[in-house]
Amino acid sequence: MRDVLIKLGTDFFSTLLFLALYLTTGNVALATGVAIAGAAAQVIYARVKGEASGFMAYASLALVIVLGSAALLTNDPRFVLAKPAIAHFAIGAIMLKRGWMLRYVPPIVAETIPQYVTLAGYAWAALMFALGLGTIAVALTGDMKLWAIYVSVIAVGAKVAAFAAQYIVFRILVINRLRTIKA
Repeated sequence: MRDVLIKLGTDFFSTLLFLALYLTTGNVALATGVAIAGAAAQVIYARVKGEASGFMAYASLALVIVLGSAALLTNDPRFVLAKPAIAHFAIGAIMLKRGWMLRYVPPIVAETIPQYVTLAGYAWAALMFALGLGTIAVALTGDMKLWAIYVSVIAVGAKVAAFAAQYIVFRILVINRLRTIKA
């Protein structure tokens, strides 16, 4: 489980960095610049160490560069409000790739219940699309406090709850499958 959290944290590092800096400083340019630099440094560091970067790492870097550049060029707070929705939609689209989640689960899970891991990957995509729609709905209100609560508490809480539910379900399924095999 620790390895999964580390991989997810690595994939979403620049997004988390942006959110933390923006919520702390309120400075769009600073948060965006640091997030872009952090994402680029992360990919460069992995390459220097000879580690293979996953598809999500490159997708995250592309999103940070494209969306961050647009935020810097426009310096428009409305864009910042919409940025997480665009990221959720893009990540949701990436998560529609069959089997994407297999790299995030322990080998015993990938080997024992791969079909359920694939279904869970599609469920994560649906969650990303739902969170993106929610972000747009909240952004349309123009209420920065509500938006900050939604993005930092509601969206993160939904992901943590989904991860916890997935962990419990996968654990039960693996145990049951292994018991069936032994019987």
